[in-house]
Amino acid sequence: MRLSTRLFGQEYHFKSLYDVMAKANEEKSGDHLAGIAATTTKERIAAKEVLSNIKLKEFYENPAVPYDEDEVTRIIMDGLNLKIYEEIKEWTVGELREWLLKTETQDREIQWIRRGLTSEMISAVTKLMSNLDLIHGAKKIIVKAHCNTTIGGTGVLAARLQPNHTTDDPDGIMISLFEGLSYGVGDAVIGLNPVDDTVDSVIRVLNRFDEIKRKFEIPTQICVLAHVTTQMEAIKKGAPTDLIFQSIAGSQKGNEAFGISGEMIQEAYELGLTHGTGAGPNVMYFETGQGSELSSDAHHGIDQLTMEARCYGFAKKYCPFIVNTVVGFIGPEYLYDSKQVTRAGLEDHFMGKLHGLPMGVDVCYTNHMKADQNDLESLAVQLTAAGCNYFMGVPAGDDIMLNYQSTGYHDIQTLRETLNVKPIKEFEEWLEKHEIRKNGKLTEKAGDPSRFLK
Repeated sequence: MRLSTRLFGQEYHFKSLYDVMAKANEEKSGDHLAGIAATTTKERIAAKEVLSNIKLKEFYENPAVPYDEDEVTRIIMDGLNLKIYEEIKEWTVGELREWLLKTETQDREIQWIRRGLTSEMISAVTKLMSNLDLIHGAKKIIVKAHCNTTIGGTGVLAARLQPNHTTDDPDGIMISLFEGLSYGVGDAVIGLNPVDDTVDSVIRVLNRFDEIKRKFEIPTQICVLAHVTTQMEAIKKGAPTDLIFQSIAGSQKGNEAFGISGEMIQEAYELGLTHGTGAGPNVMYFETGQGSELSSDAHHGIDQLTMEARCYGFAKKYCPFIVNTVVGFIGPEYLYDSKQVTRAGLEDHFMGKLHGLPMGVDVCYTNHMKADQNDLESLAVQLTAAGCNYFMGVPAGDDIMLNYQSTGYHDIQTLRETLNVKPIKEFEEWLEKHEIRKNGKLTEKAGDPSRFLK
């Protein structure tokens, strides 16, 4: 394995495979914080050149975290199709990139090859792609999943209705929920981030969600994004739960910081299938985000893009209905400005889909980042063009509980109209039945939540 190159009249030598991986990554403040980033643009280009000539088998033989030390590595490696891997292991990362992007390569072929790719291989090829490459590559990949309805597919842009409230007041949540529905949002999931992570509070909110879903016959999924153990206890006490949520990391140590393990997620998955209210077979909901492993000192000296890819390798074992990267939520320590957030959003979306996941993105930023509403909207347009499965729908785009900026109800409909994409089919029919949407556009009756209070 060659770990050096001569470029611009200068010799560049890299210490290891993952030194190459770190320095080939597009600039991220998190990698600088970890002390592993390229120090110059020339060094980054040199690392990309070296990376492009490394064979895929090197990543199989050298996982980012050793197999014996890390559960996430074992899940990724044990889930690999070795027959497919044997057919492609001599490819270089550059050759994989060319194959993925060429016109002749279609979704059915990508579905086949991804079963022979580890998360590290997917991270490596992502580092060689431009933003437009990531959009084009992701657009080719069609991923569908089914809980109560089917997410994904060509020309579909769904949205999670996120009616967060500062005190988890059921009536306050209900008003935000009705407003979101009146703007055509909520087909991916109606999902609340709770302030109170107790079983009783979660049961109370789930019961209100279920009551509304049943009363108005809304074709969607419901979820309260408490810790997975809280949700499991709520289900055991009879709470109606379509999807079970959990934030996940790309290393065992990172997952332990979240208070979870693979065994725990497997137990939740099986509980959702046997006692949840979702039709299935996809009953899990995961969230990720570049930098989470570094924030808990669980990155093992590996760059944040590679650790993010490993999140997706972990997630796919549990056949989730939706996965999303909360791309700008952790803060400028990990993604400094709008340029880095844009790059990370496109990277994460591409990597998730190449893993075979029904991928969404929380296009967002925190108020202490160098980003604004225009940056957020530009990324949302790019991701819609890339075939992103879903975004968030937050009242006015301003989450008053989590204190960050995301996509609002109006943004979702504007993206649908501008780029000619639609809600999930069953939900679109429900909107038309309630005269909220007609001929692909909102009607004059849209935006009036009082219709659900009469």
